[in-house]
Amino acid sequence: RDLRMSRGLGDVYKRQEPIFRLFPDVHIGIIVFKGADNRIKAPNKYLSLLQEAEIKSQTFLTEEEFGDNPVIAIWRDALTRFKKKKGVRASIDALMKRVANGNHIGTINPFVDIYNAISLSYALPVGGEDIDTFDGDIRLTIADGTEPFITLGSNKSEPPKQGEVIYKDNSGAICRCWNWRESVRTMLTENTTHAVLCIECIDKARIPVLEEALEKLETIAAQEVGGTHQRFILNKERPEVIISD
Repeated sequence: RDLRMSRGLGDVYKRQEPIFRLFPDVHIGIIVFKGADNRIKAPNKYLSLLQEAEIKSQTFLTEEEFGDNPVIAIWRDALTRFKKKKGVRASIDALMKRVANGNHIGTINPFVDIYNAISLSYALPVGGEDIDTFDGDIRLTIADGTEPFITLGSNKSEPPKQGEVIYKDNSGAICRCWNWRESVRTMLTENTTHAVLCIECIDKARIPVLEEALEKLETIAAQEVGGTHQRFILNKERPEVIISD
């Protein structure tokens, strides 16, 4: 079975705005892992990794008002460009706000702990999904509003708004409001062996930061979970990638 991130960034539904018209400079770094071992083996190591990242994250907060910091402001602006649920914040916004308020990030499993640490260290949204749970291609696209979506802690489907930016496959939404909330159906668990990790950047000036963060994510994750891995960057010039089993 192929994982096709084809049509992914340029997909258009019902004549709605395509992703590249809304976000022409978007770059998404992805790393695909196969044969990984995501079982928790050294929780204290991941806790230390997260604590170091929490300290690094504070170097990006130079403005008195949290929302005025460039790494936060750019994502708050991005989320005003499409329909969304009230009060939604990008994942990096929520993660850094939590740390700024004095709350620590707990450990979940190696993949999640590592990508949270990279997210905080570089002030970029980072996430991941279990490829074996996908139904067909995964695409960053515009929602038609009918996509089923159940998030962690809920048993009720809450489809995205029509016009909302989402990740989706043939069975429904994978992540709502771009990187706000993920579906419980595709989330990474200790049983995950085939995963895709992604880092998102919409600021052209920070593309070198994205590249550095992607390399660091690959290095640390490869050391901790093993398996084989491939790294790619998707953008307007390269809007798709096909990865075969």
